[in-house]
Amino acid sequence: EEMALPQRILFPPEEICMDWQQRQRPGAGLCNLGSTCYINVILQCLTYTPPLANYLLSRDHSQLCHRQGFCMMCIMEAHVRKVLRSSANVIWPRAVVRDLKFIGEEFEPDMAGDAYEFLRCALEAMQRACLSGSSDVDISSQTTTIIHQIFGGFLKSRVTCLRCQAVSDSYKAFLHVLLDIKAPSSLTKALEKFVTPKNLDGKYCLKCSKCEKKVTASKRVTVHCVPKVFTVCLERAADHTGRKISKIVEYPEYLDLRPYMSDTAGEPLLYSLYALVVHNGDTCLDGHFFCYTKASNGQWYKMDDEAVDNCGIHAVLRQQAYLLFYAR
Repeated sequence: EEMALPQRILFPPEEICMDWQQRQRPGAGLCNLGSTCYINVILQCLTYTPPLANYLLSRDHSQLCHRQGFCMMCIMEAHVRKVLRSSANVIWPRAVVRDLKFIGEEFEPDMAGDAYEFLRCALEAMQRACLSGSSDVDISSQTTTIIHQIFGGFLKSRVTCLRCQAVSDSYKAFLHVLLDIKAPSSLTKALEKFVTPKNLDGKYCLKCSKCEKKVTASKRVTVHCVPKVFTVCLERAADHTGRKISKIVEYPEYLDLRPYMSDTAGEPLLYSLYALVVHNGDTCLDGHFFCYTKASNGQWYKMDDEAVDNCGIHAVLRQQAYLLFYAR
């Protein structure tokens, strides 16, 4: 089946600006309000996502927002303005921590959390804010918000019956990709594994619509439509006990997504690394998060709660990365 076309475009893609509209030194560090390092790193990575920051600094959202009470887009707009526009060296992200339960029910202000879970919930909360007041929007149109236009892409899942070779395709929107790193030693090898066909047999057998019975099939997932910002989580949880995969997984400053596409022919699809999150700790259930971001002046900075220190690309590329942010 083909991808359904949206009936409405909620945000015009041509209005998204991928380059910083102002160049300046980095903004403020963020105060740790207890166990909030996992929140701080995501706020910093989102603040230094150029197309999102450009939009939030324009105040276009709040000028039209009629939401009563909690609105993640309004909170992010105020936060990004405060970090990038005020002369303060340290900001208290109180509004985010105050409304934590609206961002994700699992978060508690004085309990440690996971940066990937917070990113997931923050993007979903921003997406809900963008859809507020648009209750009749079809599924395809929901992927045309500013959030999906920046972070969203589509995966294609192709299932081939190994008995009659019948093929069925389905498509799924994504805002981030989770990659298995148990075997792969680099981001590119993890992406190769992600798009390698997998056999569905035994209890995973599917019913073939042509054979009309359960059959062994092959399933291949590829990137069908690329996002403007490609966000990756390197799955460091070894299992449900919280044991951590602590190895270094190599990742490049520049990434070509073309080899992982449904259509691998054509020009390279080049992305540039602009932020990453590091988890420091022996298990996934404890430890500390810090991040590296590229400011609008083109310089890299290590951001560790209140501390903001400049550093070189060599230090950036040597980390035990957990989350990686790449921009087209």
